[in-house]
Amino acid sequence: MYAGRIEKLLAHYSIVPTCIINQLGKVTRANSKIAEVFKYDGIVGNDIFALTGVKVQDIIKAAEDGSFIVLKRNDKAFKIQAGFVGEGETATIMLYFLDITAFENLKDMYTDNQPCIALINVDNFDELMNSAGEGRELAVSAEIDKHIRAWAEELGAAIARYRDHLYEVVLTHKNYKTLVANKFEILDEIRQIETEIDFPATLSIGIGIGGKTTRECEDYAQGALDLALGRGGDQAVVKNVANLEYYGGKSQSVEKGFKGKSRIIAHALKLLMTQSSKIFIMGHKNPDLDSFGAALGIYRMARIVDKEAFIVLNAYNDTMVDMIEDAKKTDEYSFISTEKALSLADENSLVVVVDTHRPQLVESIELVEQVKRTVVIDHHRRAEDVLQHQIMSYMESYASSASELVTEVLQYANEKSKKKVLTKLEADALMAGIMVDTNRFAVKAGVRTFEAASWLRRAGADLVNVRRYFQADSESLRVKALCLANAKFYEGGIAMSVCPGENINSQIVNSQVADELLTIKGIKASFVAGRNENGKTVISARSLGDINVQVVMEKFGGGGHLNTAGAQVDDTPEEILEKIKEALEK
Repeated sequence: MYAGRIEKLLAHYSIVPTCIINQLGKVTRANSKIAEVFKYDGIVGNDIFALTGVKVQDIIKAAEDGSFIVLKRNDKAFKIQAGFVGEGETATIMLYFLDITAFENLKDMYTDNQPCIALINVDNFDELMNSAGEGRELAVSAEIDKHIRAWAEELGAAIARYRDHLYEVVLTHKNYKTLVANKFEILDEIRQIETEIDFPATLSIGIGIGGKTTRECEDYAQGALDLALGRGGDQAVVKNVANLEYYGGKSQSVEKGFKGKSRIIAHALKLLMTQSSKIFIMGHKNPDLDSFGAALGIYRMARIVDKEAFIVLNAYNDTMVDMIEDAKKTDEYSFISTEKALSLADENSLVVVVDTHRPQLVESIELVEQVKRTVVIDHHRRAEDVLQHQIMSYMESYASSASELVTEVLQYANEKSKKKVLTKLEADALMAGIMVDTNRFAVKAGVRTFEAASWLRRAGADLVNVRRYFQADSESLRVKALCLANAKFYEGGIAMSVCPGENINSQIVNSQVADELLTIKGIKASFVAGRNENGKTVISARSLGDINVQVVMEKFGGGGHLNTAGAQVDDTPEEILEKIKEALEK
């Protein structure tokens, strides 16, 4: 009775819009000024969530800790302050709606006019100009320039071209929101320019926002551009204080015809090795044929310069048994565990990481942190998190595999000597690495891929023996058949399947099933999930290029390439495929 009179008085005499709700969220009282918030009569008896979109639990929490909630209605903004009337389960909650429209408008105006810096790079500019043909290169360059400047003018942004392939654009945060709403359509416009060559013109855009100074925004933009280029180009990356956002990424990385970088890397790596006391080589956890083949190739390079070398290997699955056992039988290679490597390493050691650049995937992050001198050789599109302490990096997303990159480096590592560089096993391992990542030269195999394979054949690679490393056991074949039989098909050319049970070779089986599903007419992308022996769900994603499966897998902690990607999660296979469907719909 007493609490009811207090409610009535508070609601009646309040000089701001006020209402009272019970702990179930129902409105029990409201004063006349509440009409400034809600443009209809009779809110008493209605649910506060239906009226405001704010859950009653959030209102109770705001009343308990003294915080407030912002509500935007009818072109106005209100700060909701909540307080209890009474005590215990019968207590009601008084809601005051304070008009903060002017403050919110001022805040929005301030935010909208904050400067942002965009750096725009014309991808593979030199290759584009060289391939355009005599007299055509100026026309292509002028057409790209015209589109970029028209785009900047439409945004009302300032633009400067300070290299043939590089632009800097100063725009506002409001302009940036327009870009996001339009999904960076400039990327599509540039891709549609007629170049009369076998690859399109593409842009990489790095945008820096939210910096305290213009210089800090420019630094963010440079970091974002580096990431866009490392991920293969044809995309925009936005970097602010808190996170990174990605847009685009619809094209394959263009293969570079000039091999000068491979020669430079080969000589630089040899120099680093000669200046080091010991060489530690490793790939990613649970290595595959590409990771292991590349590691054997780098081991041979270390032996060319007469340096003590070790391959760090803690565990491997059944698919790698034949190759690793063949390597151990030769007694030529030193395989050691992380613990042994940590005890042998000193300040002059060198760590060479192949087929990954991410801290959580590398075989021994402890060794990387201890040695602090790391070389990375990888073909994956660059992720947000990269290994620290890099003194040299050779990351080329156009390459089919780490084995292809290592093969090219090896060609220049011993070019002045007429001695045979590789053993037969090493040539077989590198060939197997290339074949597994190209699905036997069916995917992402460029001219340089075949040139590397040709060199390996001359070095002694035996395709009949390599085929032995791809043989599966009868149980894996049975699981693969069941997985194909379980496949479901969805609109947009999407195929999904769950592999039953827990399979020690789940990574290989899933990838083979995903590749097989892509051979079905009308299928543009496939996603296959199954449990491994540790209870983790392994996902393999494949695409013909219309859907960027790398971006999809990154949402679940994975990564890869535009048309080949994967991830490992704790969700069940069924749960993760549902989440992937939701991500694709968005």
